[in-house]
Amino acid sequence: MTTIAISCNISGERLDVFLASDIPGLSRNAAQKLIVSERVTLDGRPLSKNHKTTSGEVYSVELDEPEEAIAVAQDIALDIVYEDDDVIAVNKPRGMVVHPAPGHPDGTLVNALLGHCGDSLSGIGGVKRPGIVHRIDKDTSGIIIAAKNDKAHLALASQLSDRTLTREYEAVVRGVLKTQSGTIDAPIGRHSSDRKRQTVTSQNSRNAVTHYEVIARYAGFSHLRCRLETGRTHQIRVHMAHIGHPVLGDLVYGMKKTELGMTSQCLHAKLLKFVHPSSGESIELQADLPDYFLQILAKLEKMT
Repeated sequence: MTTIAISCNISGERLDVFLASDIPGLSRNAAQKLIVSERVTLDGRPLSKNHKTTSGEVYSVELDEPEEAIAVAQDIALDIVYEDDDVIAVNKPRGMVVHPAPGHPDGTLVNALLGHCGDSLSGIGGVKRPGIVHRIDKDTSGIIIAAKNDKAHLALASQLSDRTLTREYEAVVRGVLKTQSGTIDAPIGRHSSDRKRQTVTSQNSRNAVTHYEVIARYAGFSHLRCRLETGRTHQIRVHMAHIGHPVLGDLVYGMKKTELGMTSQCLHAKLLKFVHPSSGESIELQADLPDYFLQILAKLEKMT
């Protein structure tokens, strides 16, 4: 059994909801089971399932030892950006699912990582998500990092929690932004009627902050750089749609039809910066814009 410390930065949220969103790979149902079995404590005192979080609290959470991974290793080519004994960062292609899920039992990034790394992946993410510290959407391309051991996993998860792990994206959005840069500070929660979507809401939501700056403006579109201060599901897509500039090709939060040949969002995880869990060195990684993104920029240049 592994005990980890989780620092809380939000008040008034259900404990199981907070834990599920803060611990990579932990489902809400699993979080509830941990609470009921008195494996979530505050200052040595077991917490109840009715506990509401308070910013500044530090919870001790006892997690089961990793089960044997049930995701199968597959020989799938990886675009490796960085690798050592602790971490591996890859440039995920658009269309690749991160971990096995209903409808996607294999062919995922996890399957590819198992094929490349063998047993040397952290087990904290669970049997279907070994090594996975954070996720990016299936149709979002770019850098994603995985941990090769539990120490590295906990260190990277802590950096995600305290916002010292930097993630920058590039996106093409609809419309021409008037300001050169800005910040979207709007809480995000699950949509009340469509459980597959997220939305800006004050109900059962978590704080979400996205910083953006304009790289270039075109006829009817803008090329942006976005930096995540928080990491909510679909955050950039939801925030940009919220201010009236949905990501090009986003059929969920934007136009419901194909534009410029894009059938999925034009969004790329360009940069990742973190403190190495063993050396303490600051590591900055970048993934070049993929062909689909460059082709969109070329089309926009011709339209302008």
